[in-house]
Amino acid sequence: MKQYDLEELTPAMTVKELDRFIIGQDEAKKAVAIALRNRFRRSQLSDEQREEITPKNIILMGPTGVGKTEITRRIARLVNAPLIKVEATKFTEVGYVGRDVESMIRDLVNRAVRDAEQAKIAEVQQRAEANAEEILLNLLVGLKKKDKKPSNPFNFALKKPETQEEAKERKQRIEEKKARKATVLEDLRSGKLEDNIVTVEVVDKPSTVFGMVGGMEDMSINDMFGGILPEKKKKRKMKVKDARKVLVQQEAEKLIDKDEVTELGVRNAEQNGIIFIDEIDKIIGSDGTSKGPDVSREGVQRDILPIVEGSTVNTKYGPVKTDFILFIGSGAFHGTKVSDMIPELQGRFPINVKLDSLTKENFEEILTSTENSILKQYNQLLGTDGIDLEFTDDAVKEIASIAYDENMNNEDIGARRLQTVLEKLLEDISFQAPDIDEKHIVIDKEFVDNTLTDEIQAEDYKQYLI
Repeated sequence: MKQYDLEELTPAMTVKELDRFIIGQDEAKKAVAIALRNRFRRSQLSDEQREEITPKNIILMGPTGVGKTEITRRIARLVNAPLIKVEATKFTEVGYVGRDVESMIRDLVNRAVRDAEQAKIAEVQQRAEANAEEILLNLLVGLKKKDKKPSNPFNFALKKPETQEEAKERKQRIEEKKARKATVLEDLRSGKLEDNIVTVEVVDKPSTVFGMVGGMEDMSINDMFGGILPEKKKKRKMKVKDARKVLVQQEAEKLIDKDEVTELGVRNAEQNGIIFIDEIDKIIGSDGTSKGPDVSREGVQRDILPIVEGSTVNTKYGPVKTDFILFIGSGAFHGTKVSDMIPELQGRFPINVKLDSLTKENFEEILTSTENSILKQYNQLLGTDGIDLEFTDDAVKEIASIAYDENMNNEDIGARRLQTVLEKLLEDISFQAPDIDEKHIVIDKEFVDNTLTDEIQAEDYKQYLI
């Protein structure tokens, strides 16, 4: 998926990009497209004006499998924004009320810093690879740095002059080492030495301290002491192909400025971060009351409120402001409404969008029109065994019809129903693929009916069993 700068990405372009992967749901696409454009608009204002404008958070309502998560994931990819997904229900676990809701901010910052680090590593990749190659070359040739003897200020003895013969021998040794190094370098670059064993000095990652309070969880011992402790190193034997990866990573980390990476990551999380809160309807009381388990749910809402409202959270990278993070809530909202949320939290999600259940026509489009559609995925997977699947138009219509009917008669799981149907449809082919002589297989309506009719009838019969 192509990445854009916020400046060039208009709302219409955002919707057009989303249309490549997600069928329908135009209102939801429009809402997130406007949210993205507002980020660019805000960035063009003065510092004083910018501080006054906060994101308009969104709640996406609709059954599972209709594109809520996918829409959010795709817009984050479009602008390379740090995104994390959290399940609201994890904050209602037994024995907890609002169990560490700040962890979502720390997860987002960790993701943003990791992304910034990877971007910086990509910039120095070539230099890191060159350094790693030089280290591997020295290891393979057996060159070692000689320890310098400590100078003795009281030793006035002059070094014995080198004889002509000794100079000649030294020069010859140097030439031999150069020739050997050139040969080894050629073999190294051609891949002949990939399975050779070398001893590499690697950084021993420090242990992590868990369960601490005050925003210090997931911190290593070195983090706690501000990185003043020296890195521990240990020697490991490994193949050249594995050593190269380790050395490139270590050399890249040496070449980047960790403070700059942290600053970029924190700023990106604060200004461009997106947090997708799934199953937000599960922390809403069934009738808007606060009795029984609903007390815990309302407690979680109240704990989430300051995070969404705008606060400062302590992380191992320093304090992080949540004022300008975009929050997207998601839920099926069966038996509950957004209006059942506590008023303060409702006000922080001013945009509510309802996503529609998928129709037969939607299923047909999902099967054929989306980029990297599920039919293409199965063709690619089975293509590794030489199988070439061909789906006829009537087969596609029948698969879509079966998926739609299954959703109507059983639990509506949206587009995920297609995976269930296709997995059953192609089960025998997938199993026998390596041994099938006829590699071109046509999937038509008759094939679909013959394969799935018994399965569907059995499912229909089950509903009458006690």
